Amino acid sequence: YDHICMLKTLKCAVRVVWAYRKSQWVAFFTTDLDLTVEQTIEYYGARWKIEAGFKEIKQEIGSIKSQTRTPHAVTNHLNFCMMTTAITWIYADRLDKTPQRCYAVNNRSHFAFSDVRKLITRDALDKDFVTFCPKPGKPGQNSLINALLRMVA
Repeated sequence: YDHICMLKTLKCAVRVVWAYRKSQWVAFFTTDLDLTVEQTIEYYGARWKIEAGFKEIKQEIGSIKSQTRTPHAVTNHLNFCMMTTAITWIYADRLDKTPQRCYAVNNRSHFAFSDVRKLITRDALDKDFVTFCPKPGKPGQNSLINALLRMVA
């Protein structure tokens, strides 16, 4: 169900889309009146994935716990957090099989960010990991980590 109404706070027309999800009705609002009901629901679904990505950067990677004070240091810390998140998802994309969930959730077959982090930790403790990430003092030729650090810096 959808309805177009005037929103006093924004002083413009707004489309309200009601969708039944699982056991309750959910309202979505948009000022783009050209969007169909299906597009509005699809856009909100994509938006939720973006919000989940920000949550990963803040809570899982530790961006929120930064002790930096200067704008340059904050920017560098955020860049490192986003780089870490990107590397984690690239690693997940390259896996041969889907990681097993640490905490099973009903009706969900996809894995969580923490599941991939656990796999990376396990693999980092492997004796062959130094071929991917050389030990300090032994610079590697074309190391992926060195290239990424140059890009962030």
